[in-house]
Amino acid sequence: MNHGTPRFLGLLGNPVAHSVSPAMHNAGFRALGLDAVYLAFDVPRGALGAAIYGLQALGAAGFNLTIPHKEAALKLLDDLAPAAAAIGAVNTVVRSGRHLVGHNTDAGGFTWALREEAGLDPRGRRAVILGAGGFARAVAYGLREAGAEVQVVNRSLERARLLAESLGRGITALEAGGGRALAALREADLVVNATPLGMHPAVGGTPLEDLSPLKDGCVVVDGIFNPLTTRLVGEARHRGLRALGGLGTLVRQGALAWPLWFGREAPLSAMEAAARDALGAQA
Repeated sequence: MNHGTPRFLGLLGNPVAHSVSPAMHNAGFRALGLDAVYLAFDVPRGALGAAIYGLQALGAAGFNLTIPHKEAALKLLDDLAPAAAAIGAVNTVVRSGRHLVGHNTDAGGFTWALREEAGLDPRGRRAVILGAGGFARAVAYGLREAGAEVQVVNRSLERARLLAESLGRGITALEAGGGRALAALREADLVVNATPLGMHPAVGGTPLEDLSPLKDGCVVVDGIFNPLTTRLVGEARHRGLRALGGLGTLVRQGALAWPLWFGREAPLSAMEAAARDALGAQA
């Protein structure tokens, strides 16, 4: 891009009207005085290739991908970072000359938040992930790479098995509601909700109606960030367990894109405050 031209970046998803990523990143740009702008683009299924071509032609420095495009983008990019290839999903794209390189910062954002906000080192811990979608894949990969023993619990055992087989060693698939899943919950040091149950506007949902199997000291993390306190997080805290919502992961996965895009660290506190304010305004 020409000197003096603002860098622009974007988010491609469907829908994206609810996204707090523009508020979060633009607050970061202002905090550091960067001449850049971050926009959200509603891109329906089937139009992703055209949208990516358009951003590339317009000189975007990079962009993010969210539902439903994280997996579809794999075949549309020039190269993939090792983590993105292993996870099978891309959430961050960097333009390098004429090439577009796909990365996945969801895994690193999750483990960063887990260590910093919950004080939990995953190494040697027993983790149970509820769900087998794209976020579950990133969390499973991140926890496995950090040294945790990972068990994926899902209503469809076949879907959980596909996740475990694609990621390889150190991950076990279990069917929700079965005896093995219950035993895993009883032994878990960490339980992660990687389903949409409890997400706004259906805030009454939860992936665990009964938290009594969870042992004292178990940490509960909900990948959902809207609402800030989900039913699962509220009930876990009421039971005396350490519990985190998804805001920390959201902000940190966004922050991990900054070294890729700009070669510098992100202003985490400014980004988190903006994301929290944006969620509060939506509520």
